[in-house]
Amino acid sequence: MTTPTDAPDTAVDTAVDEAEYDRRRLRQWLTGRARADGVARRDLLRLLAAAGLAAGLPAALPATARAATPAAPGIAKPLPEEWFTVRGTNAETNFAALADTGHHTPVSHFFVRNHTVTPQLDPTTWELKIWGSGLAGAERAFTLSDLKRLPAVTRSAFVECAGNGRSFFTSQQGQSATGTAWTLGAIGSARWRGARLADVLRLAGIRRDAVDILPRGLDPDYVTADGTNLGRVRRPLPVAKALDDVILAYEMNGEPLPPDHGAPVRVVVPSWVGIASIKWVGDIEVSRTPLFSPWNTDFYRLFGDAYPAGGSAPLSRQTLKSAFELPWNASLAAHQGHRLTGRSWSGAGTIARVDISTDAGATWHRAHLHDTPRRADWVRWSTRWHPTAKGPATLLARATDTTGRTQPPATVPNTQGYLFDAVVRHAVTVV
Repeated sequence: MTTPTDAPDTAVDTAVDEAEYDRRRLRQWLTGRARADGVARRDLLRLLAAAGLAAGLPAALPATARAATPAAPGIAKPLPEEWFTVRGTNAETNFAALADTGHHTPVSHFFVRNHTVTPQLDPTTWELKIWGSGLAGAERAFTLSDLKRLPAVTRSAFVECAGNGRSFFTSQQGQSATGTAWTLGAIGSARWRGARLADVLRLAGIRRDAVDILPRGLDPDYVTADGTNLGRVRRPLPVAKALDDVILAYEMNGEPLPPDHGAPVRVVVPSWVGIASIKWVGDIEVSRTPLFSPWNTDFYRLFGDAYPAGGSAPLSRQTLKSAFELPWNASLAAHQGHRLTGRSWSGAGTIARVDISTDAGATWHRAHLHDTPRRADWVRWSTRWHPTAKGPATLLARATDTTGRTQPPATVPNTQGYLFDAVVRHAVTVV
């Protein structure tokens, strides 16, 4: 095979009409022309009607559950309380801990989203099986060495849980939402290196009429609170996206991928909701017919009064957000200058500008951007503030991306609390 080379992140936006594709897949499923892998169609309809199944995502633990050593079931790395808030089987990055970390999130600080537990896999025996009706011939298996012999590509990209910011539906908008009560720390940006999924699929003999691929992880089966076994985590991708900028990553920030982040190989799907970036990938089905799993039927779609009775199309691109690198309810001295820092990101375009308000939205000024805005990545920014009046204050950061979209004052609610994109009101006290 070709000698590995490092390629820069030069992916070009491809005109993929993801919304229309998902609408077509939804129609095919509802008319019985799509296979729902792992769960009978009648069970999916039952699950779809029971929005409460999203409660399979653990609720937030109280602050007393945090510790300075590993404290979440099944997470391998240390979770010091100054860096993480443990939330059930997950660990949220405390956003203030990113202030001095540089552009890329160190592995030590990177959030962990686990449905079950982190598996410990042997990279020397690991294989990736490519199979299904969308191949021209028999199934193919690739070892880690096989992937490393392919041309390598490096992408700087964020991975973000679709529920990031979920707690603000309640704390800012007074609405309930099921699932893990993330603040803004269910995101991290890293330098991912690996093989293009497109190269692997072509070597495996993908057919021209293939429409979907379905990566599946090697973590244990996920069992919901009511005892329904949904099998291993898996979620379909349209072939158009798979052949665009998706990689099979085996390195993270210049080091072998760590266990909590998908070792030995994970899928990285730039700009899309984090569930698409399957960790510990073990096989990929390639299909000539649309595929569905619980992770794009009853989970990771929008349900609620503003959406159709059957829910929205499956979620694809992430939304627009901003966060201050400042503790919640921080105390800041009056009559002193303060350098406020933060980060903004978008799944649809690059960040065009960030505006800051230090008076709860009465006035706004533009922040200074410290990174060249790039697709599927965040930018760091800063602004100066010299408060004079003592007492409570509210800081706001509002991003606008190159599609022309600006963070709104409120997010349309949905029952599972996905894609919160409103301006977050960050409370501080001037002392």
